[in-house]
Amino acid sequence: MLEPMQIFDERAATNILTEEMRGLYLFSFLLTADNDIAGQCYVSGLGECVEGISVFMDWARSWARRTILEHAIRMIMPAPEHTDTLSLISLKGATTSGKYSLFAAIVGLSAFERFVFVMSVLEKHSDEDCSMLLGCSRRDVMIARELALKRLVNTEDGYDQSAWAARSFAPDGLLA
Repeated sequence: MLEPMQIFDERAATNILTEEMRGLYLFSFLLTADNDIAGQCYVSGLGECVEGISVFMDWARSWARRTILEHAIRMIMPAPEHTDTLSLISLKGATTSGKYSLFAAIVGLSAFERFVFVMSVLEKHSDEDCSMLLGCSRRDVMIARELALKRLVNTEDGYDQSAWAARSFAPDGLLA
């Protein structure tokens, strides 16, 4: 027998979002790479979530992330840079010189590469979803992800996709 779905209420939403405040702010910061814009994006996204009363409780976390993402896209307006002339062959020289922390390397990516990396790798959005949200082609998304991954491989922490697969934007750490 199916259990009835819990309807979203403002107090419960506030509790969920309060528990995840640090992780949601970090998500905003990784997208925007700017404290002020991240704060605006975070507050706007959460405000929209708390105001919505027609969403089911089980969706509160993903809805909060989605609204923050949409606000970040509107505020930063990331766009591919000359991907029409860029080919996957040019990825050979794309690694970052020197060793940096992975966090600093993500923040240091171009806006478009950073959004694509966070959306497709960390948040596991499909290429189609990324291209729709970012208003670009799937090819642009694939190239930006490959460039970002190439740049991040050379960080101090290194980028190990299998290790990152289990991580999330949790309140207890950067990417716990």
